[in-house]
Amino acid sequence: MKRLLVIFLGCVTFASAQNNTTLKKDNPAPVAKKNPHTLEKHGDIRIDNYFWMNKREDPEVIDYLNSENDYYEKSTAHTKQFQEDLFEEMKSRIKEDDESVPYKLNGYWYITRFEKGYDYPVYSRKKEILDAPEEILFNVNEMAEGFDYYSLGGLNVSLNNKLIAFGTDTLSRRQYTIRIKNLETGEILEEEIKNTTGGSTWANDNKTLYYTKKDPQTLRSFKVFKHILGTNPKEDQLVYEEKDETFNTYVYKSKSRAYIIIGSSSTLTTEYRFLDANKPEGEFQVFQPRQRGLEYSIAHFEGDFYIVTNKDEATNFKLMKTPVDSTTMENWKDVIPHREDFLLEDIDIFKDYLVITERNNGLNKIRIIGWNDQLDFYIPFDNETYTAFTSINPDFDTDLLRYTYNSMTTPTSVVEYNMKTGDKIILKEQEVLGDFNKNFYESERVWAVANDGTLIPVSLVYKKGLDKTGKNPVLQYAYGSYGSTIDPYFSSVRLSLLDRGFIYAIAHVRGGEYLGRGWYEDGKLFTKKNTFTDFVDVSEYLIKENYTSPEHLYAMGGSAGGLLMGAIVNMAPQLYNGIIASVPFVDVITTMLDDSIPLTTGEYDEWGNPNNKEYYDYMKSYSPYDNIKKQDYPNMLVTTGLHDSQVQYWEPAKWVAKLREYKTDNHVLLLHTNMDTGHGGASGRFEALREVAEEYAFLLDLEGIKE
Repeated sequence: MKRLLVIFLGCVTFASAQNNTTLKKDNPAPVAKKNPHTLEKHGDIRIDNYFWMNKREDPEVIDYLNSENDYYEKSTAHTKQFQEDLFEEMKSRIKEDDESVPYKLNGYWYITRFEKGYDYPVYSRKKEILDAPEEILFNVNEMAEGFDYYSLGGLNVSLNNKLIAFGTDTLSRRQYTIRIKNLETGEILEEEIKNTTGGSTWANDNKTLYYTKKDPQTLRSFKVFKHILGTNPKEDQLVYEEKDETFNTYVYKSKSRAYIIIGSSSTLTTEYRFLDANKPEGEFQVFQPRQRGLEYSIAHFEGDFYIVTNKDEATNFKLMKTPVDSTTMENWKDVIPHREDFLLEDIDIFKDYLVITERNNGLNKIRIIGWNDQLDFYIPFDNETYTAFTSINPDFDTDLLRYTYNSMTTPTSVVEYNMKTGDKIILKEQEVLGDFNKNFYESERVWAVANDGTLIPVSLVYKKGLDKTGKNPVLQYAYGSYGSTIDPYFSSVRLSLLDRGFIYAIAHVRGGEYLGRGWYEDGKLFTKKNTFTDFVDVSEYLIKENYTSPEHLYAMGGSAGGLLMGAIVNMAPQLYNGIIASVPFVDVITTMLDDSIPLTTGEYDEWGNPNNKEYYDYMKSYSPYDNIKKQDYPNMLVTTGLHDSQVQYWEPAKWVAKLREYKTDNHVLLLHTNMDTGHGGASGRFEALREVAEEYAFLLDLEGIKE
């Protein structure tokens, strides 16, 4: 689940690749025991032979996962040196001693940098000018010593610049412990606030800290507390509890620093409360009571709140405003009305400008509007496979807007744009070490025709000089859920495939918002299957247009994209030579019927509630685990993490066990469980590359490419 990754040698044939992927008799695959468990709902009976794997602490489960890992290690032993070579190759493109573009907030310049030979960042700041002495906030390399996994997040400095709150997670369950550091003395205070989201926000009195706690079992963020500096966290005051199990809650401060804001959200509905940040002893006021299907977000400017909302059936959202003392929706007035062909995604407010982030025909747009009505224009972009979005812009009284730009052939740039003059400066372009030259690569956007006639956009990148022989290896990627859009982006890691003749394709399938909110609505609930058929139709298009062939086509997806992988291998296994499914959500019905599992109840509006028979029947018709059948399946690599808080490890483990039982082919099926991490994989920047190297080695080995 869930929310939200040398030219090809034409002489390598599919037959030779198959010789490398057949199962070896001296390395038999694990056979999971079958312990039938009856699951009954709506009079329908399902027998789950592998339900017993749903016990993280059971030694038998751990033994089974270890046996799969051992099988994986033996099956891929011949690629170990290649994996190491790929790792070093990908690492060699990364500037190790690198740092972010500094940004100024409340009198300090903040910088994140990496040092050569280290995995984790160093956070620092400089007072007023960049030539000032550096003050180290955190050296995460030192903090992470002794931990297999370490994540630092939620950095939040008090208004007087003397305190910083931060969250740490050492298990990869996304359950953070919040601590506070005195920036004058360097002391870490004794207060420890456990089982939080990691994020927090200071009131303007510099002693009151608001934060969100999680339900210890479901991990739903459901309670907002107020902590007073120097007091026992066990005595913290509960200021809001979200009792609806389909909602999560969170807390933050407005950019204007005037208000503390508590948000509550489900898939389809939002609600906010706000409090004067100078009066933490006060009571939060509801902005607009929740109404099912009403979504809105708020930003404060002078005497008004600005609201991005779908009110009045504004499917692609519109911008409204309301006075701070009259916030309910009968007072809301249109600022930018709804438009059928533009998706309004976000806003940034400055003293003299309103910046709108939009999407039209799949492409990012940044619109600048002057409050004085004398400016209204778009920043020009001249590509069809690019990504652009506003960056960190904490300064309010400035003409300078920072935005980030990249394309599938152009490394990421941070651009400073003068909204008054139109001048722009590239503050930093991602440095790709080695012999990289962006002119050696091409990208294009093509449109596949879905089975219902809908045009599906596809972003492609490949080495220049592509010859459409039908023998090019293609890695096709998609996500397709939650309205999450996978924009066409640059990846230095991906060069290891492109330089070996691969084409990389992003299928912008329904279920994301690439073509607007309707694109999402047409790929969820009772239209979820559109996501799967779109992906298959894109694959057939790439084959028909001679980009590739089934012998050289590969597919990849993770989490909800792993559900996509599970669905397509049941529907159209003949189209693919290999599949990579990362942390895949594949046991849809069983998971969505178990409200004790993290995230389940909050996702009924995405997948449906199977306690309702109509949703149950529809889910059962596509749930990968429930639709495994006796047929040939592609070569497959499935990865998961033992501590995953979003897709529990037993979903991919059960899926692989059942696939072994049913599949009629002799192709490779591998399960690799990281016993130390969760949903996001390894925490270090270079250790994460090892996981990518494993995946790429799997693909290249199937192609018969050895170096």
